[in-house]
Amino acid sequence: MLRYLLPLSLFAILAVFLAIGLTLNPRDIGTTRLNKPAPTFTLPQLQIPSQTLSDKDFLGKVSLLNVWASWCVTCRQEHPLLMALAQQQKVTIYGLNYKDKIADAKAVLERTGNPYAANGFDETGHVGMDWGVTGTPETFVIDKQGVVRYKHTGPLFEELLQEKILPLIQELEKS
Repeated sequence: MLRYLLPLSLFAILAVFLAIGLTLNPRDIGTTRLNKPAPTFTLPQLQIPSQTLSDKDFLGKVSLLNVWASWCVTCRQEHPLLMALAQQQKVTIYGLNYKDKIADAKAVLERTGNPYAANGFDETGHVGMDWGVTGTPETFVIDKQGVVRYKHTGPLFEELLQEKILPLIQELEKS
């Protein structure tokens, strides 16, 4: 009897975990930073390694942090949208160049344009891990106090920008 109950019990436990997993939203991965201060970090800037990008750069203004890499195909898809947003000057855009080679990252920005006010070079990915980055691209909206208010996993697209991100930025600018 025990011989049959043990496999049946294990199957029931696995079925419960599977059922719970199927109800979860995969886009919610890594959202533990919401409504919390940006992680403390200091990184050399991609273009000017003698200068740094840190969490203190977010203070006093609403900011957008875009995590990208030269090897990321979807980062290239969203890049024109970031360029257009930078030209509108509605928000300061910072970059977090994630697990990349410095020469490759610089070459991409030289070829496609640079929408970033500053770009932190996170060669090892440790800062990205502190942010809860699960891949590239990812984008965070940070308020004037340096608190993360929104995270988007995947490439930005016009509808998301117009319906969620820009209205949130306008709301945060008022406070």
